[in-house]
Amino acid sequence: MEEPDDGFCKVRAYEMATTEEIIEKVGEVKQRLGLSQPPHISTEGNRSLAKGMIAGMIGGLVATAAKSAGERFFPPRTHGEPEPPEVLAEKIAGHSLTQRQKAVAAESIHWAFGALAGAAYGGLAEFYPAATQKEGASFGLALATLTHENALPAMGLSADHDHQTTREHTSEIATHVVYGVVTEVVRSGVRRLLK
Repeated sequence: MEEPDDGFCKVRAYEMATTEEIIEKVGEVKQRLGLSQPPHISTEGNRSLAKGMIAGMIGGLVATAAKSAGERFFPPRTHGEPEPPEVLAEKIAGHSLTQRQKAVAAESIHWAFGALAGAAYGGLAEFYPAATQKEGASFGLALATLTHENALPAMGLSADHDHQTTREHTSEIATHVVYGVVTEVVRSGVRRLLK
């Protein structure tokens, strides 16, 4: 039985190749910088939720900048669809916002969410180091699945997963993998400094 040629299988293969390529490149960069040890630290007897969350928040902020840069090169929405943070800002306000108000509110939501997701990840990594597997790419994929495939459509902030364009789906997956990897690289470095 032949599989339908809807592009989904090709997209998944592309995402997997991209994820593996990103992980490989991160490993090469870490070796060059002398950071070739595992990304997580040994937390036996050294666990600190506060330090883990601070390291994760810093990682999340740097990763938000990286994700934003990635979206400039590979934008998820190319046909004028509103950004989910813009829709959320108008829902919270209860009325239409000017373009400037939407832009400020959307950026605020975007950066706050990036910092909070990073902090949550940092806290989790402190007590469950397996969460850092695949150099943080697993975290990025999980976050994309949770947000763009489930929570945002359920809240009416974006189209259902089945109605998203292939471009939107692949861009969100790719930039969330970047977000996860950058969060982990920065988190692990900062956490080593916060002895």
